[in-house]
Amino acid sequence: MKIIERYVLQAFLAAFFLAWLVLSFVLTIGLLVRITRLLIEGLPLRAIGLFLLVGLPETLTLTVPIALLVSALLVFSRLSADSEIAAMRACGVNLLHVMRWPVLVGLLCTLFGFYINNEVVPRSHDVRRNLKSLISVDVGLDLLEPGRMIDDFPKLKIFFERKEGNWLHDLLVFDYSREEVTREIRAGKALVSTNGSDIVLDMYEVRVDPIEVGRPGVATASRFQHVIPDAMRQRAYKRKEKDFRFQELRAAIRDLRANDKALPRTVQRKLLSVHRTEFQLRLVYACASICFVLAGTPLGIRSHRKESTIGMAISLVVAMSYYLFVILFQSMDKHDWARPYVLIWLPVVICGILVSYLIPKNL
Repeated sequence: MKIIERYVLQAFLAAFFLAWLVLSFVLTIGLLVRITRLLIEGLPLRAIGLFLLVGLPETLTLTVPIALLVSALLVFSRLSADSEIAAMRACGVNLLHVMRWPVLVGLLCTLFGFYINNEVVPRSHDVRRNLKSLISVDVGLDLLEPGRMIDDFPKLKIFFERKEGNWLHDLLVFDYSREEVTREIRAGKALVSTNGSDIVLDMYEVRVDPIEVGRPGVATASRFQHVIPDAMRQRAYKRKEKDFRFQELRAAIRDLRANDKALPRTVQRKLLSVHRTEFQLRLVYACASICFVLAGTPLGIRSHRKESTIGMAISLVVAMSYYLFVILFQSMDKHDWARPYVLIWLPVVICGILVSYLIPKNL
């Protein structure tokens, strides 16, 4: 490795590591706040460890590519601003050779992203979706939080303003246990307790709307008891396409193509579109690393024209546009007629066109 290439690579890796740390901290602030709150509320360390482990891998999908973009932009813009790029050109140094090591790092991060997206993140999804059930069994009622809608219980949603011990104040309950009607139950306060695997709400100053199925109208009572059956029983989560690892997702797509379950044609096409889109989504997220390195390098070199601010703005637009396009086409995953699993590659194609224009122009 030549001295110049080693010099650029060291600067690139240092900037990448620093940018990754900053981005990871920003994206995990909410997770850290949540973990601190759970720790204060008495969540067992085993559950806290699981909560932390399953929350961190998914951030790598965003932090690694964006850190590569930022580091490529900062390093090459500094080289350009200090006239080092001009000196390299004057000495006959091929700038493509200078940028090949950052590009290699981008390729390695692409392969790493492919592994993370297909092996680690699906496992994290699977664990996280079962974690609610684990928490409810381990700590019971301690994690009922005021000020948010709690939908962890089957066919029931609960909201309350504040909690004092086992007393819930200003309680609102939506009961979906009857398919014919949704009951809204309001109470000034309620004493919450458990009976086996059931949760018992002993409510005071109660208002129920409607009274019963077939009996429209509002009923009031000074006291009313509501039981949430099997709320504390650990329930198995039915795995979805996001929980499938690479081989499992391929097998699911293969089975849907064969239509072994003799599904209706419309259902088969919908499910196949969802699985295909998820499959391609993981590849597109992984490709962001190499795309951002290739785009950030020429944008950084352009700063020798005092366009560093414009370069930063363009880089921000590139990153935001890339992920906005991905999110847009991901939201269309159930519409097979739109071919979202093909359109989701559009940001990669656009990035390739941008790079093919910028690299010859600036190198």
